[in-house]
Amino acid sequence: MPLFWCSQVLSAEISGQIVDKQGNAIANAQVSLKGLDKKQTTSQNGFFVFNDIAEGTFELHTSAKNYSHDSVMVKVGQSNITNLSISLLPSVIEVIDVQGSVLHASAIESALPVNVIGGDELKMKQASTLGETLKNEVGVHSSYYGPVASSPIIRGLDGPRVLITQNGLDAGDASRLGADHAVATETSTAQQVEVLRGPATLFYGSGAIGGVVNVVDNRVPTSNESIADWLLQYNDVSNEQQAAVNLQTGFDNWAFHADAFWRESKDYKLAGEAELDDHDEEHEGHDDEHEEEHSDRLANSASKSDGFTLGSSYLFDQGFVGFSYGNMTREYGIPGHTHGAHEEEHEEHEEEHEEHEEEHGVYAKMKQDRLQMLSELKFEKTFISKLATKLAYTDYSHEEIDDGQVGTRFDNETFEARADIYHKAINDWQGAWTLHYKQSDFSAEGEEAFTPASLTKNIAAAWLEEKHVGDVLVQLGARIEYVDIDVNNYEFEHGHEEEHGHEEEHGHEESVISLSNQSFTPLSVSLGLVWDYQPGYNIGASAAVSQRAPSAGELFAFGPHIGANTYEVGAMFVVEQEGEELHVELSEQKPSVETSYNLDLTWRKFSGDFGFVLSAFYNQIEDYYYQQDTGYVFHDEHEHNDDEHGEELSGLPVMQYVQADAKLYGFEAEVAYQISDEFKVTFLGDYIRAKLTDVQEGESDNLPRIPPLRLASMLNYQGEQFDGEFSVSHYFKQDNLAQLESSTDEYTMVDAHLNYYIDGIGDDLVLYIKGQNLLNENARVHSSFLKDVAPLPARSFSVGIRGSF
Repeated sequence: MPLFWCSQVLSAEISGQIVDKQGNAIANAQVSLKGLDKKQTTSQNGFFVFNDIAEGTFELHTSAKNYSHDSVMVKVGQSNITNLSISLLPSVIEVIDVQGSVLHASAIESALPVNVIGGDELKMKQASTLGETLKNEVGVHSSYYGPVASSPIIRGLDGPRVLITQNGLDAGDASRLGADHAVATETSTAQQVEVLRGPATLFYGSGAIGGVVNVVDNRVPTSNESIADWLLQYNDVSNEQQAAVNLQTGFDNWAFHADAFWRESKDYKLAGEAELDDHDEEHEGHDDEHEEEHSDRLANSASKSDGFTLGSSYLFDQGFVGFSYGNMTREYGIPGHTHGAHEEEHEEHEEEHEEHEEEHGVYAKMKQDRLQMLSELKFEKTFISKLATKLAYTDYSHEEIDDGQVGTRFDNETFEARADIYHKAINDWQGAWTLHYKQSDFSAEGEEAFTPASLTKNIAAAWLEEKHVGDVLVQLGARIEYVDIDVNNYEFEHGHEEEHGHEEEHGHEESVISLSNQSFTPLSVSLGLVWDYQPGYNIGASAAVSQRAPSAGELFAFGPHIGANTYEVGAMFVVEQEGEELHVELSEQKPSVETSYNLDLTWRKFSGDFGFVLSAFYNQIEDYYYQQDTGYVFHDEHEHNDDEHGEELSGLPVMQYVQADAKLYGFEAEVAYQISDEFKVTFLGDYIRAKLTDVQEGESDNLPRIPPLRLASMLNYQGEQFDGEFSVSHYFKQDNLAQLESSTDEYTMVDAHLNYYIDGIGDDLVLYIKGQNLLNENARVHSSFLKDVAPLPARSFSVGIRGSF
């Protein structure tokens, strides 16, 4: 049988009404036929009609705001299916569909836990970084690298294990390489942000072994409806000013999109001292007034960023094809990197030093250009029902600048192509095949280029299927991937010298180490079940075996990483100390893929005034890549023209990527109760335990920078013209510490926001105020590389106005 074949053509009809449990019509409900990818919105009386439906079995999926979803299997034969009545249960848990998944998923229908933030909720949670925007979501924390370079941590995993995507394609930045690199996505112009917890390797590849964050925007429009929304905001803690605008319009078969944002902030205020240790000895020449002035703000935390996107699509009955171009720039300080040499140089000229403080700190300049193409083609009378293709080309650069001079430049040129081929139901099985190609050309040049240039190619094929068997949804998937990391037989000279000696006095040896290409073939399979054991309840279970190829940085890193304040050494090397000398040699052990055995169990109640989502997970990882503190310290000598003896900078701890078996387990909980029509209370909690399974006696088995136990509660009010939220989040002390890691004290965050809706001006005009850290806690984030020098901002207030028309 050929791949494309025609079914018998019928003029069958599927029609019905969507109602609530009292039989009242639900207007504006979304009804879709998954097998045919047809969608409709119900009328004011709750009615829908699908015409000209071919023979077959299809899933009729229904959703509506403040209601749970529903799925019904309908079999089209030689007669119409009319007068369907589908009843939706009210839900205290907001349900939003995931757009970045081949299989259908939402917060209550997925075998794995899912977070989706959109609409007003996203507007209120939106921050200058993706990590800070998502940090209060269950199971998600922030790496907190200052106000710009913070990225999400999912269940204790981040970096190359958590993939950041934009409309389902890799963001193409360098944020997975180091915590000091900003994520090149923007949430102020996004429609929604999706967080898939647990391994999402089947959808996105081995880089999503710990989860994925997908930022969804409308840069490639799929509708020519005229829409506009805008936002203006001011925050007092850093004098931050922000503006954003989204525009969409079109005519006939054409749709157009434009968006832009701008944000600028100064160094942010602190609730206490920036550094945990007392460094007064380094600044004895500063008077008390000068010290006090500099203690209330975090030096070198200012930033500014802007960007815009232009997109257009051609719409037709069978789908659409569209293109977009986006540009983004960010310039931001790297806290903790204002050198003592510069402070000493300007000690006698404090006023001049204050005016030019930002210039003399270490800061980063990021730029990204991104081209994207999205298309969908639907086929109603063939075995293949839909072909969805995605293409993206990203040109990214990141410069680290010290005292006005570019010290290191990172470049990453990424091309990605993906095709999802959907088929019509086969014995009620629905699914798709995915073909995926990604190429990343990365280079680093400069004094602190801690990784060699590399070309990484990923080629993958995946197959995902799902079927309703009675009250159970079964989801199956498999993916095979080929990963090749080409370093072009890179050779570099490695010098040895005594830690505290000078080259002229002790001599200097050099050895040549040659690096060869590495290739891997990760394989991932999963089984997921969602059992609707009674109306309004279900249990989700998932078992997955996922493999991940190491990144180029994990393998080949070799040098000082200024952003992390470390000297990084990849898994391809061995570090040893002989006397006062450090020696680095090529390892004889070949690196292997990381293999994760993951179990997830989720229990949900999503109907009525009381609901909950309770999850537990266990993740056994073989050959886990992590940075081990070797206990060695790397010292460098810098000669200054005005100092014949030079000045030795502080030593950098030598961090070695090694492989070992590990396990991560924990729980997540969300409980909501609708007290009345106006008030709702929600309780949240999550806990992660992460440790190595085989360590030497006397050594710690804990993995570093794991977020602590967190409990939170929120009280929401919804009135006719006002709504608001008051929240309290408590982070417990983290004393499950890795080798040479320090504990982090507990703290409590109290936040609040209030919206006032103004009628008669556009579709929606909102004045709002947000207060954060209202108790003015001097809080430090355990998962941050900078926790000892960069606490969270002090008490802050944001005021803003946003609207749409």
